[in-house]
Amino acid sequence: MTSEFEFIDQLRRKFGKPNKRIVTGIGDDGAVIAQSSRKDMVVSADMLVEDIDFRLGWISPRELGHKTLAVSLSDIAAMGATPLWSIASIGIPQPLWEGDFLKEFYEGWAKLAAKHHLKLVGGDISKTPDKVVVDSTVGGEVRKGRAVSRGGARPGDSIFVTGELGGAAGGLKLLEAGAERTGAAAKLIKRHLMPEPRTEIGTVLGELQIPTAMIDISDGLSSDLAHICSESGVGARIHKNKFPVDKNLIALNFPDGDELALNGGEDFELLFTVPRYLRKDLRNKLAKLMVTEIGEITEGGKIELVNSEETQELKPRGYKHF
Repeated sequence: MTSEFEFIDQLRRKFGKPNKRIVTGIGDDGAVIAQSSRKDMVVSADMLVEDIDFRLGWISPRELGHKTLAVSLSDIAAMGATPLWSIASIGIPQPLWEGDFLKEFYEGWAKLAAKHHLKLVGGDISKTPDKVVVDSTVGGEVRKGRAVSRGGARPGDSIFVTGELGGAAGGLKLLEAGAERTGAAAKLIKRHLMPEPRTEIGTVLGELQIPTAMIDISDGLSSDLAHICSESGVGARIHKNKFPVDKNLIALNFPDGDELALNGGEDFELLFTVPRYLRKDLRNKLAKLMVTEIGEITEGGKIELVNSEETQELKPRGYKHF
């Protein structure tokens, strides 16, 4: 059976060839469109489907509004761009139309939008038979030629991640187990329901032209690193003892914390590569922002996971829709 990413690649080969206006098309976190002699536009779209990407028994309308915008903001951050506008479309069943669902949804959306100085410029509202479906599009801009793609990593580059990993996947496990939202558990659940996109650091990295490649961690570290390696035609070696595992997973003694950090999705941190000679420069310029070096880019297409006992080939085992 054709996988999700194989089908996307088929679409890219058939429809996604760049031209004078389309700098980057299908296959990255966002499309890059030539806008002026000084600026490029970056556009990204995401869809969230009830009982696939969220459950109304777990998430409030305000939280869903926040998450809807956050996932697209994360894509814009991964391109090194500054977000400017958004289009949000939603389909809901009749019972939700008759209540406060839409009002609460857009209030959650607006609170995050205000934080990032984002304007709602359009969208659509429709009726669905029984499930909620949300579509989010965000547009931003970047200086001409400075959008960061997935395809620029080179052998010898260092691999960095922002923040901590595995927390969102841990939050999902707690929701599935019916855990109480208190203490460290509440923080992990919030990490899953209301992710915070790394918009500021993405913009800074783009402006400084530090990354050679970048992606947001939505499917899981193992899968998103594989995307960078595939697009860049390289391999990678990452070190398990360097992973910044979410401190709340550690506080709760999660038995599979390392596994969640490696393969859990929806952390929405940034994974990026940096030339080795810029590592010190990166730490100096981003001293107030948490970034961790976890490995290096290698020649060939093999991805290796190194721990204290052995080195093994790492296969992508993050989230897949199909």
